[in-house]
Amino acid sequence: MQEGVVAISHKEATRYDVLRRVLDGTISLAEAAGYMGVSYRQAKRLKKRAEQGVVGLAHGNRGRPPANKLDMDVRSRIVALSQEEYIGFNDTHFTELVWRDGIEVSRESVRRIRRAAGISAKRKRKLRRHHRRRTRKTSEGLMMLWDGSFHRWFGSEVDACCLMVAMDDATGKILGMFFCARECSWAYLELLRRVVKRHGIVCSVYQDKHTALKRNDEYWSLEEELAGRREPTQVGVALEALGIESIFANSPQAKGRVEKLFETLQDRLVAELGLRGVKEIESANAYLESEFIAYFNERFAHRAAGEHRWRRLGPGLDLERICSFRYRAKVANDNAVRFCGLVFDIEPGPGARSYAGAEVELRQLLDGSWRIYHKGALIAECESTEVGEPFMSRRRRKHGKSAYDCEWVYLASRQAPTDHEPHLGRLPTSAIQRIPGRPIGVTRIA
Repeated sequence: MQEGVVAISHKEATRYDVLRRVLDGTISLAEAAGYMGVSYRQAKRLKKRAEQGVVGLAHGNRGRPPANKLDMDVRSRIVALSQEEYIGFNDTHFTELVWRDGIEVSRESVRRIRRAAGISAKRKRKLRRHHRRRTRKTSEGLMMLWDGSFHRWFGSEVDACCLMVAMDDATGKILGMFFCARECSWAYLELLRRVVKRHGIVCSVYQDKHTALKRNDEYWSLEEELAGRREPTQVGVALEALGIESIFANSPQAKGRVEKLFETLQDRLVAELGLRGVKEIESANAYLESEFIAYFNERFAHRAAGEHRWRRLGPGLDLERICSFRYRAKVANDNAVRFCGLVFDIEPGPGARSYAGAEVELRQLLDGSWRIYHKGALIAECESTEVGEPFMSRRRRKHGKSAYDCEWVYLASRQAPTDHEPHLGRLPTSAIQRIPGRPIGVTRIA
């Protein structure tokens, strides 16, 4: 670290961005405390420090040598004892001996000092446990593997983008693939919609622990604690609605078939796109649908041992509704739904019915349009808005200090977020976008 330069962690930079909006009057301090996951009192302390700038949020000891850092004389003494008096002792045994000599040092510190001095371990680590290749499923449609790969698919001179791919475990067939900006909830829902529409419903899906697929936060609402399970992600809700079992891999090697698929695609697909001079996502997706998927499946897919197990979409299941973002809201007294900077006006129901005070379900479809459901019935359709990545927000209940409400929040970002951007970085804007009634797209459902 250069002298006079203070390093800022990603967490501290995110907190400063939140507190800067508090100082600008964009959001309240209570809202900022919820976004940062701290108490209101702690948020007040952080706000006072943020008035000094982003450096004020850095830890005061950053850049200083640790108070428990070993002296160079102690380090030299340990190396000398290892090479002269205590030759052939393992790290743990050596640590016990130097403690008798008055050198109080931990076993881990001894290990680091000895390795840095070129003193190898007395015993090598155990060999890795043998892992056997997982046997493929016997029938097509029993298991699907899907993932996204962020890569420079159009050559080194073009910015990287993400390729979303779903493949069948039994045959190795590509079930669906397309290019998009990044790996997110929208990408997985769109991939699921395409697979179900083209092939049917798969029995299970093998996937990693991406935040769009598995909740990695620690929030539990009171309802979730009573139910004994947490609400899944938006993609998880769609999978449950279709009766698809979710299986999570604990390592990239566990889903090695899709990883190997990406290795092949980064070789062959990049070359094919370069040969055709394709440099844009739209034209690349058209090429995938028209030529590449059929070519790849004919070249690499093989026949499964048993009959296919695809399930058809049953009657009464709306695929567009299932593969969408679900939010909960309440209708205000003016028959409008206010949700994350958006205001939806609802037309009167049958017999001039008012929906004031009713609990409704907001659904944003993948094309950005909105639907409002009440007790499972569609009561309004609204025009499209920007599709934002949803995140789980925790808010303290008005009554009860230790009780929280956890809910999915939609906030369209003005800038494209990165894969390393935390969900709490999605902040509301001060502008309210009102989506009025019937003249611009709200349809009353009789």
